[in-house]
Amino acid sequence: MKNFFVCLFMLAGFALHSQNFRGMAVYESKTMLEMKTGDGKEIDLGEDFKEQLAKAFEKKYTLKFDAQASVYEEQEKLQSPGPVGITVKVTGDGRRYKNLKEKYYLLEGDIFGKEFLVKDSLVKLNWKLENETKKIGSYNCFKATYTIKKDNTKSGLFGTEKDVVVTAWYTPDIPVGHGPGIYWGLPGLILEVNDGSTSLLCSKIVLNPADKFEITKPSVGQKVSQAEFDKIHEEKMQQMEQMENTGPEGTTRVFRIGG
Repeated sequence: MKNFFVCLFMLAGFALHSQNFRGMAVYESKTMLEMKTGDGKEIDLGEDFKEQLAKAFEKKYTLKFDAQASVYEEQEKLQSPGPVGITVKVTGDGRRYKNLKEKYYLLEGDIFGKEFLVKDSLVKLNWKLENETKKIGSYNCFKATYTIKKDNTKSGLFGTEKDVVVTAWYTPDIPVGHGPGIYWGLPGLILEVNDGSTSLLCSKIVLNPADKFEITKPSVGQKVSQAEFDKIHEEKMQQMEQMENTGPEGTTRVFRIGG
């Protein structure tokens, strides 16, 4: 049975590579907010307030892909105001292009109005394929996990204060190694991801759409590596925190958005 499944996967993969294959997936993102003061202490502002903040950061993304490359970007929408009296700092990325054949990515970044173009090697994710299955829409999905290890010295892509187990659900029905955001490298399109603070769920898939599209690479901005971009971003955020008004107890309110 296992060999039969592998043969089916290889045949499907050959079909994708041999045709002018295109696909589009829409993902919805929800984030659990971690609210802390400048010295790292958690701020308890009540469940209703946290719910309002979480709703303000619900997002939709589009992933366009072919057999080898993909581009992932946020759908534009009207800006939702945050709770009254609170200014929320959000740092986000622009379009993310991944090339699975050549193992690199391009990312549009913006730091206080200055545009950057991040180019770096794809980070290999050491997925563990699990036995659990479930349906997402009409697609049969399989579970995969990997662990982001604690690293207090690193503020880059996988910098984290504690070990985090990332759970993904992928479908071999669409045998491409793409996924939303930084995620990739499974034997099927990733339809759902949960990293403990942020969840991404695919809500729509269109294969070989009638309206053809191209997967275009980002090209605008100062060219930097991921490490260089992270360093510049961290320095600018520290400068901004020093300049901001402080709260009633002399602490700066910093809202860290997961994901």
